[in-house]
Amino acid sequence: MLKSKTGMEDGFLSSVGAGDSTMLEPPTEITALVVDDDTINQMIHHRLLDNLGIRNQVVRNGKEAIDVHCSGKNFDLILMDMEMPVMNGIEATRKLRAMGIRSMIAGVSTNTRERENFMEAGLDDYQEKPLTTSKLVSILHKVHKDD
Repeated sequence: MLKSKTGMEDGFLSSVGAGDSTMLEPPTEITALVVDDDTINQMIHHRLLDNLGIRNQVVRNGKEAIDVHCSGKNFDLILMDMEMPVMNGIEATRKLRAMGIRSMIAGVSTNTRERENFMEAGLDDYQEKPLTTSKLVSILHKVHKDD
């Protein structure tokens, strides 16, 4: 079993043939933005990223995600919820792409009915909630391929 920086075992990582813990500690520092209005999901996503050594920031809706980028911050990965107040994930994803944001945007939602519209807005990946370590690692593999 591989262990993250916090010592958590992850059977998924060993099952995909990872030979050592370097998979959990990428050679370049990855940054992530968590965009979700639900405080429990915010906490789960923040901790999953922390456990993998990924610096991350949390915002509550799509408008805050746009504002953070307008302030000059950039992220390698954006975990975007779909249904949020003020600005939903579909609208936020469209606006980020229109702004030229090239970050990997992964939709994370329970709403599978709108998955196609969410993907068409400019997502790179989509995962159903609840987000797990194995789902997050799957997303991170795609971040590394884009480097």
